[in-house]
Amino acid sequence: MFSIPGKQAVTLTPAAVRQIARLMEQSGKQGLRIDVRKGGCAGMEYAMDYVDEVDPRDEVVEQDGARVMIAPMAQMFLFGTEIDYQTSLLESGFKFNNPNVAEACGCGESIKFKEMPENG
Repeated sequence: MFSIPGKQAVTLTPAAVRQIARLMEQSGKQGLRIDVRKGGCAGMEYAMDYVDEVDPRDEVVEQDGARVMIAPMAQMFLFGTEIDYQTSLLESGFKFNNPNVAEACGCGESIKFKEMPENG
């Protein structure tokens, strides 16, 4: 939908690839679908869900055995994003390094995107 030939919509760090492949193997699912939904104190939040079958409208990114699908409405918000998986003493989880984010709330769970240019 918002693709550039030869360039993936999102990239995965080696840590994210390992974690996604591990989750796919443990769950027996086809991959993880990434979406952006209204919610949180900044207005939008990322959502990740297991996928049993690939929706033909999804943008599919496969890297070294890991597969993520980007929901159609999230594609314009996620283009150019690097997905990482980080572990610390207090928490572990996926981190989105997204150039389209204008601001994020203090908890890191909620985001606000830069204004998208109007067509026409």
